[in-house]
Amino acid sequence: MPVRLLGESDRADVLSLLARSPIASAQLAERIEAYGVSAWRTGGQLLGHGPRSHLEAVCWRGANVIPIGVSTHFAEVLAADRRGVGSIAGPAEAVLDLWRRLGPGWGPARLTRPDQPLLVTGGPAAVVPEPRVRLVRRRELSLLYPASVAMYTEELGVPPIEAEYQKRVASLIRARRAYAWIEGGQVLFKAELAVVTRHTAQLQGVWVAPEHRGRGIGSACLAAVVEDGLRRLAPTVSLYVNDFNSTARRVYAKCGFRQVGTFATILF
Repeated sequence: MPVRLLGESDRADVLSLLARSPIASAQLAERIEAYGVSAWRTGGQLLGHGPRSHLEAVCWRGANVIPIGVSTHFAEVLAADRRGVGSIAGPAEAVLDLWRRLGPGWGPARLTRPDQPLLVTGGPAAVVPEPRVRLVRRRELSLLYPASVAMYTEELGVPPIEAEYQKRVASLIRARRAYAWIEGGQVLFKAELAVVTRHTAQLQGVWVAPEHRGRGIGSACLAAVVEDGLRRLAPTVSLYVNDFNSTARRVYAKCGFRQVGTFATILF
């Protein structure tokens, strides 16, 4: 078959392919840079389309599916995997092509988000950063976690799996990638730089407490996260946002983010 299971000997070729679109491929690049390609290290498998040294596309196959590049043959391999997959996410062209092929057999998706602008900035925001936004301390997990659950549920329409999600939030705190404005034991704002590569730090989980929305604090808080991310972690900060979230898109534009591509997400 044109699609094959990749191994550690393919690592350089995989990273070379991902480097062609370093912002769009950040989630997969972070995993490969940290753990390599072997399935026993990564908890999933990496499929490749194309001969050695000339990879044309790759597709991560695990709890989630992440295609980078289009191959008409990935769907043939993935057709039997529906039960264990939570989402298909990544560059829109690859995701939507894959879903067109898998959809008839996998059944309806819970949510389909075909147009998620991929945004990036490489400089400080034209907004004064909120000085009270800071890295979350380990002892503050019990404060941050309820806000994280509220964000997740609001964004995806279902609550997270508690044990797994709490472990993920704790790991971001330990890695010094979780930010918040905490006042009087309450989280007013939170965000994480959840993915970090040599090229970018990807912003996720942006949330303002409902009672503090509409007061204009989001831009200043986001500016503080961007400032620290650029200083400490990567040369750019990036994110993807739902096309219909006009409020968030205005905040990101105010902070200097520009669109460089489009993502899509299929949720099950």
